[in-house]
Amino acid sequence: MENINFRIKKLFSEKKYLEIINLVKKNIIEDQISSEIFNLLGISQLLISKDKENLFKAIEFFKKGYLREKKTSYSQQALINLINATVLLFRSNFKSDNKMLLIDIFDEIDEFYNESKNDFKNKKSLRNAMIRRYLRSTDISKLIDLFKEVIEEDPSDVEGLCSYIYFNSYLDNWGQKSFYDNSILIDQKLKPFPKNELIPLESNNKKIKNLAFLSSDIKLDHSVTYFLKSIFYNDYKKNFKLYLYINNKEDQSSKEIKKYFDVSRNIYELDDIKIINLVRADKIDIAVDLMGISSNQKLILFKNRLAPIQITWCGYCNTTGVKNIDYLISDKNLIFSSEKKYYTEKIIYMPNIWNCHVGFNLERKKILSNYNDKNFITFASFNNFRKITPRVIKIWSEILKKIPNSKLLLKSSFPVDDSKLKKEFNKYGIDNSLIFQPKTENFKKHLKLYENVDIALDTFPYNGVTTSFEAIWMGVPVITMSGFNFNSRCGESINKNIGMKSLIAEDDKHYVDIAVNLGTNKNYLKNIRKKIFNVAPNSPLFNKEEFSKNFLKIIYNLK
Repeated sequence: MENINFRIKKLFSEKKYLEIINLVKKNIIEDQISSEIFNLLGISQLLISKDKENLFKAIEFFKKGYLREKKTSYSQQALINLINATVLLFRSNFKSDNKMLLIDIFDEIDEFYNESKNDFKNKKSLRNAMIRRYLRSTDISKLIDLFKEVIEEDPSDVEGLCSYIYFNSYLDNWGQKSFYDNSILIDQKLKPFPKNELIPLESNNKKIKNLAFLSSDIKLDHSVTYFLKSIFYNDYKKNFKLYLYINNKEDQSSKEIKKYFDVSRNIYELDDIKIINLVRADKIDIAVDLMGISSNQKLILFKNRLAPIQITWCGYCNTTGVKNIDYLISDKNLIFSSEKKYYTEKIIYMPNIWNCHVGFNLERKKILSNYNDKNFITFASFNNFRKITPRVIKIWSEILKKIPNSKLLLKSSFPVDDSKLKKEFNKYGIDNSLIFQPKTENFKKHLKLYENVDIALDTFPYNGVTTSFEAIWMGVPVITMSGFNFNSRCGESINKNIGMKSLIAEDDKHYVDIAVNLGTNKNYLKNIRKKIFNVAPNSPLFNKEEFSKNFLKIIYNLK
């Protein structure tokens, strides 16, 4: 056996991975193999190919590698590799019958982590792997705890701090002051670059201003693209030359949106100083950040100033904490005058709504509700499952119990381990009322799902935005909860801008009452749906011509 172990290590150093696997198939006696060899076998399996079959085989080897000698460095590396391979397979295999098997592996990983985390020498690598694991779960509290550990261990870790703040948006444990107090730490941790490495900051100084947008999400029909397009519905070229800086690998969506811009540049593989100098060389007058602390944030660029005027909009609905970001675009439904002190940016109030959606390129048709057609109610939420907290589950379950034969259709916007979510729902005995919709093949099929929905239920405190716009476009009413800051009041602003204040709940009981009243009164539901269908296209939610005019006028006159 010693000779085989030696030979495997030699073949691995020579990158002969297929030979290793073939050798193992013929000669391996697993009981005599060390964690080190199991780990090399798993890596070899992945390096041959990351298809489903090889990923499962790699996972099996990594698991055996961990269990063989739990406290060795090789065993610890095998556990990290086990986590990463399982996450990779889960992401690629979301619709398969193997989903439950992968969730079982996640459960085992959680056990392995809890029993060994104190013995790990490389705690940072293990923690990062577990963060990737919980990014595919609905357990927000675990993510918050992990990111708290990150920033306690390394106070300079800006990415960890941003994630810690961001995930607290999902829970009820922070008020806006807490967001503010934590966000201003971001500015303190972001370091200015040496001035001698940056070219001078200059404005264009012409009547036609250079207006730039920077995003890491110009891809895969990302929701930000639908809102960004809303500014292009007036003769903006009289006053602006438009620049787009794309911080991601491009796809068809990237190519399509680039058509709206005079200049587009991909900055994905550039370092931060090169990006700043590139943007400054373009003499941008106004730079708009479309990420905030979310996505692959680039706040360091705005800390060091890309333009004389800097704005954050659309991608993240809260303060960035960065003093050099001068403005935040909002509306008066979202940030009250008395709350401005908890946002580092000056607040720009749009006349109606902070965002406008361009709508969808498909025929709209009025749909009768299931209630009118089939005599039962279908509620739905197509928000990502992280937003469905225990408080939300309790309230939704109460609604389903009060309306006989009602259903709740749930569909996550990204692959997620929903086992914890299902366990929470099971506490209320409504298993037969739940329908978990798998990922749809394309966006048109996703939108068509709304034809089977009577009433959409908004999440809280992290409201849906894109999903609410989608539902309303399709004529489906959205019940939302009043909030305490920008992020948690998005549903309020959306409903107020289509004249649906009656669908905004003041508290948990009111939310249930609204849903039960709407779900048990056929005529009321019919009239609400008819009104929403008729008014939506010309409302501030979708009136891109009006939004574009207001947006560009306000932006142009900023000082």
